[in-house]
Amino acid sequence: MSSNLSFDSFSTAIAGSHAGPKKLTQTPVTTGTSVLAVKFNGGVAFGADTLGSYGSLARFRNCERLLKINESTMIGCMGDYADFQHLKDIIEQMAIDDLCKDDNITLSPRSLHSWLTRVLYNKRSKMDPLWTTVVVGGIEKGEG
Repeated sequence: MSSNLSFDSFSTAIAGSHAGPKKLTQTPVTTGTSVLAVKFNGGVAFGADTLGSYGSLARFRNCERLLKINESTMIGCMGDYADFQHLKDIIEQMAIDDLCKDDNITLSPRSLHSWLTRVLYNKRSKMDPLWTTVVVGGIEKGEG
């Protein structure tokens, strides 16, 4: 039995196929669109549709893409729904950690925006971007 592929070269070929950085989402699958925030006298109003598209198919009709973080901060995401869920889990845990500290300091819209810009830039720099666009809004120091 003659073979050009020995066991050693086979295992090396398999190991070599998994080399490189871990990549999660390279193309969005379930996506959402249309998130809007409008600043008005006394606050910020958010609006979003709930349609989740699977490619060009309008597949999911109840994809909530607005998230209330606390009494003063809210976000809306458009783009890949899985990336929004990933960010949502992290941000909700940050809000829980804030409550557990019991120091009357909560996540403000400005600080959440600053944190999100760093997270999105970090992921993009590693060639593994989050395929989402985030709208951050809320009331800080009496101003929307």
